[in-house]
Amino acid sequence: MTSTPFRHQSLNASAPASAQAGVAGLPDPAVLRLRAVHRAVADLRRGTPVLMEGAQDLVLLAAESAGARGLEELRYVAEGAPVLLLAPARAAALLHGPVVPLHSVFALRLPEALFEPQFLRSLADPTVAQLLPAEPVLVPELPELAPAAVALVKLARLLPAVLAAPLRADGAARAAALRLLSVAAADVQAYPASMAAKLTRVAEAKVPLEGVRDARIVAFRAPDAGVEHLAILIGKPEEATSPLVRLHSECFTGDLLGSLRCDCGLQLRGAIRRMAEERAGVLLYLAQEGRGIGLVNKLRAYALQDRGLDTVDANRALGWGADERNFMLAATMLEALGVHRLRLLTNNPDKVSALVACGVDVARRESHTFAPNGVNDQYLATKVERFGHLPG
Repeated sequence: MTSTPFRHQSLNASAPASAQAGVAGLPDPAVLRLRAVHRAVADLRRGTPVLMEGAQDLVLLAAESAGARGLEELRYVAEGAPVLLLAPARAAALLHGPVVPLHSVFALRLPEALFEPQFLRSLADPTVAQLLPAEPVLVPELPELAPAAVALVKLARLLPAVLAAPLRADGAARAAALRLLSVAAADVQAYPASMAAKLTRVAEAKVPLEGVRDARIVAFRAPDAGVEHLAILIGKPEEATSPLVRLHSECFTGDLLGSLRCDCGLQLRGAIRRMAEERAGVLLYLAQEGRGIGLVNKLRAYALQDRGLDTVDANRALGWGADERNFMLAATMLEALGVHRLRLLTNNPDKVSALVACGVDVARRESHTFAPNGVNDQYLATKVERFGHLPG
């Protein structure tokens, strides 16, 4: 069987000069780098190994999606047994003791008995009961590409736990035979900023809303990425001196189902009402569910909250940061909409700081609070106490 040379699957200096130069009819190099990361994300989600290029090339396989075939392919191209890369909180839980937080990622050596899909998923997911026949051991030597490897799995919205092993001497040829994709570590680290910078308008329509007839929705999409972010425009905010703007991260449970665990639905509808009163405003509906960890992981975090953790510690127990959102997306959308000076409707000072850091002129912050409902009292208190949200 004839196979494509391995390095043609990657994005490095050996790529054709025409592609590097962005000749008419071919994507420019920046778009190709975005595409490589997006394809690697898709492969990890389906349980296929991915190669990461750097000082020492690694073979990666997400623990959550690993199956028998993926493990077999990893062994075929890797040198020696892989280590499991995890965030500090998850590593500490598996080792039954604290770890010194010298790194953002830790490596664990797994006994052979744990290289089985069910055990790997239980190592990644703290909501799953663990009946392990043997325990992992902390590895002092961390692979140089470990942070980028975990970042790639996070982009896939999988639990941030990844098997990683060096590429064997003939691994490139073996990977080519398996059609495994390769991605540069630097491109993974640059992906969030690159994706935000290349966000473009792709569709717009009038969408009269209940109580707000003069409303439009503008859709934005990054090249080679299927996720859309939306801007809900009330009136003509681009003509206002400093219109109201709300950065609203999507919340399926709160916005659509009316969940009482959060105040997201109230914030969404309340923001639109206020903008309607002023006859001008922009609500950016960002596809960053659960502060950027995704819906599935948010549900896992809810399960941990039901066991006594607050929203911050639940995210960290899963291996995520307290807030993984990318607000550069919002800055790019506002620039495209012609909104350069605004009043930000929020109680989160980090949103103000993030927009200012992206060059947006925030004239002032406008309070946006709602009373607790008897279910979300602790959630709202945590936002004030641990996220630094302002009470009013």
